[in-house]
Amino acid sequence: MRVYFLSYKAAILKLNGLYVGGIDLFERHIEIDLADSVLAEIVPGENLQPVNFFINEDLLTNPPEFMDVYLMGGEALIYIRAYGNKDAGLKVIAQTRFYGNLVTIFSQGGIYLSVEGGEYSLIPLPAGFAGAKFEEKSISNLPVLEIKSGNALLILSDKGKRIFMNRVLKADYKDTLGIEAAFETCTAAKAVCSYSYDGEKLTLVSSETVETHPPERGILHFAFFECVLTCGDFAEYLDESLKDKAGSLKSYLGEFVSVTVPTEKFYAEHPAEQSAGLVYPKGANLFEVKYFATQISKDGKITNIYPVEN
Repeated sequence: MRVYFLSYKAAILKLNGLYVGGIDLFERHIEIDLADSVLAEIVPGENLQPVNFFINEDLLTNPPEFMDVYLMGGEALIYIRAYGNKDAGLKVIAQTRFYGNLVTIFSQGGIYLSVEGGEYSLIPLPAGFAGAKFEEKSISNLPVLEIKSGNALLILSDKGKRIFMNRVLKADYKDTLGIEAAFETCTAAKAVCSYSYDGEKLTLVSSETVETHPPERGILHFAFFECVLTCGDFAEYLDESLKDKAGSLKSYLGEFVSVTVPTEKFYAEHPAEQSAGLVYPKGANLFEVKYFATQISKDGKITNIYPVEN
């Protein structure tokens, strides 16, 4: 089986104790017989902990929590998305009191949010919260606590409950919470959302997907599938002969969660197809990639959408 390796941090890859090469966010692959149960060790820099695992059938059905595994027909991709930190000492990043709650952001092998008040909660946070700062805000005159670090945003209610966490471009606190969040799409699309707040939870009031750049013809099929995923006006990509079927398109494609570029092997086997990989959840940290192709008319409209076997 061809196995691809990705790592969110630059690292080196060892197989059965032998150095194979470096890995990062650029896909690299090797042919592996799963029956051999090869021992893989991935060693990052920055004083992070290495990870190790056997590459076998069990890995492709039950991956450990520090990785995501993507099944792509006769291929698989292993993405290492988390490493432990060798420095396991406790370090307080930020701390404040908010309506009877002691709110603490700290690092101890990872980044965590601790809330001590009427109840106690401990929430693991992405590494992006390492520089978090607090600021008291209000939505519809109800108090909330903003925890922000760069584009990473977390909002707590006055009872210490997490009511929002995501990466955002912009957040406006008025009678409603207004959010602008970027999608990683080839049209640089963004979501513009408004939420009402009742003191307990946020409720989505309105949502719009805005594409900020028109797609080039060569990547039109990627832009289309991304538009379906982000709930944009994907009917605009369709030829008139397909527009009456736009309402059933989501059920036809299924509940995919991201769009990916097909692998080198797929392109070699299907050189004429304008295809994209749609990623579907299959289990904990486990995903399946299915390929769909499009036919595009001379005037740049999609006239057909069909699955392609890898």
